Amino acid sequence: MARKIFIAATGQNSGKTTVSLSLMHLAQKKYKKVGFMKPLGPKPAVLNGVDVDKDAALMAQVFKLTRDLRYMSPVVVHPHTTRQVLDGQLDPGEMRQRIVHACAELEKRCELIIIEGSGHPGVGSVLRLSNAHIARMLDAPVLMVTGGGIGNVIDSVYANLAIFEKQGAEVRAILPNKLIPEKRDITLDYLRRAFAGEPFPVLGGFNYQPVLANPTLGRIGRILDLPLNGNKREAKRIVHHVQIGAASTQRVAELLKEATGLIVTSSRDELLVTLANMYQIPEYREKIVGLIIPGILPVSKITQQILDRSNIPYLRAQKHTTAELYKLITEDVSKLTAEDTEKLDLVRSLAEFRFDFDTLDELFAPRPG
Repeated sequence: MARKIFIAATGQNSGKTTVSLSLMHLAQKKYKKVGFMKPLGPKPAVLNGVDVDKDAALMAQVFKLTRDLRYMSPVVVHPHTTRQVLDGQLDPGEMRQRIVHACAELEKRCELIIIEGSGHPGVGSVLRLSNAHIARMLDAPVLMVTGGGIGNVIDSVYANLAIFEKQGAEVRAILPNKLIPEKRDITLDYLRRAFAGEPFPVLGGFNYQPVLANPTLGRIGRILDLPLNGNKREAKRIVHHVQIGAASTQRVAELLKEATGLIVTSSRDELLVTLANMYQIPEYREKIVGLIIPGILPVSKITQQILDRSNIPYLRAQKHTTAELYKLITEDVSKLTAEDTEKLDLVRSLAEFRFDFDTLDELFAPRPG
């Protein structure tokens, strides 16, 4: 029988996928065949002509699991799926059968299966396919990923435990994630004291890593649905700071930080030209990831020529104001893709530092009865 770890979370954006990537990386060092499954996929994508969830596609690409792709994402939820179920056009019972069958097929070929839940605990409830439903259905013990606080974590864990206990799903460990580095030890100490009477341990996840939360230039292009102009090889660079070019040209240059994406309106010819020229200087190329250029007015002909000759990466955003762009970019929670090689390498290295996989593996070993 394959070991199974069901990764759930107390809320969205807690880092389930990062934890899944970490465990997959570590598990492949111990087991010959490790499988991944996203039973209910709310983020549709297409990989090799197969309709799958984005997280399943990511795992298949990163860990070379494309042969198992049809079992990795048995149910993909589209915007109209809920209405079709409520209208009686889709049978949730058939969806459950697909999930059970896919898991059974992976169990035949895998020694360990990482099963990633969907979003927050309520996702899938209308289909009777919430995280708790699926964990119980697949007889998979749960690793519950939480945020990195204290009071809010305690409250959310107990609220979630009630849901899992109602369905008969077993929570075997809590993993506080995105911990504030200087508060890591004291946070874990308080949480362990708070859950001292519970039958599960509190493990330590990742410290908060801005590099994992910040978007790449390519990600910003996808958010805005805009093509990247200039040096397309820079699409994978991570934007650590977003700066609005509202001050004087000299002041904007003085305020540049490492790996900055600059929002500069199309009418700021002097600033656009200066940044294009600065991009040619190695010292400043490290600071300038690229430009986002809003504005209804076209960029002047000579400025456009200078931008193009400099090969500075830029996105031309005519449909959004500067304020709208800043809000869209800074409020986005960057999701990992197979192209984010820098982030993926960081996750692997952090996993080996932060996770005691042997202890976790033993904790999730099948139990008699």
